[in-house]
Amino acid sequence: MRIAVINPNTTASMTERIAEAARRVASPATEIIGRQPATGPAAIEGPFDGALSVPSLLKEIVRAEADGVDAHIIACFDDTGLDAARALARKPVIGIGEASFHAVSLVAHSFAVVTTLSRSAPVIEDNINRYGFGRRCRKVFATDIPVLELENPASGAVELISAMIVKAKDMGVEGISLGCAGMADFAQGLQREHAIPVVDGVSAAVGLAEMLVRCGLSTSKSGIWAPPTRMHVLGSD
Repeated sequence: MRIAVINPNTTASMTERIAEAARRVASPATEIIGRQPATGPAAIEGPFDGALSVPSLLKEIVRAEADGVDAHIIACFDDTGLDAARALARKPVIGIGEASFHAVSLVAHSFAVVTTLSRSAPVIEDNINRYGFGRRCRKVFATDIPVLELENPASGAVELISAMIVKAKDMGVEGISLGCAGMADFAQGLQREHAIPVVDGVSAAVGLAEMLVRCGLSTSKSGIWAPPTRMHVLGSD
């Protein structure tokens, strides 16, 4: 099985970290292919960056399909371009945000999200409600850590995320969803520290993608995700 893990931003070091996180949880027979667009924002930190990244992200979906992958993962917690990608791809497409909400809801009756910047929180809140998790998610906490600072050990990111988890637990929250692909490396340590489930969306998405492929399932093409009629506007081969 081959899974394309597509980082919608153009920061190569983050793409590699995300791909390595995916490989740690993938089955031995699964090949993880890390990809990123050639052009677009260096980080996705709100609606403008997300919109700017979508055309190049969709081109990567087209290229991954041509390479014969069995599934795609969009490795941005905002689930950037997810509906468009599902319409475009013949194979399953998983967004790490949606995957994380499903996973944490299986192991915790209530959960909170800890994300990066405050301007990203409304995007996540809208997705939570659209996906039907509004009654399970108590709050989206923003640490106001820039996305690329998650790679900087001196940023204090883990400590800030941990402090938000303490606040969530004080509210009675039973599980945590880490709201950025760049937080993938922090999940296990934070789970040990706080003794509640801490879900990394990259890992959750890999597991769901493998399950869909093994079950022979792919995206319905009878409605909103029907194949687009104007693919030529992407300028892809």
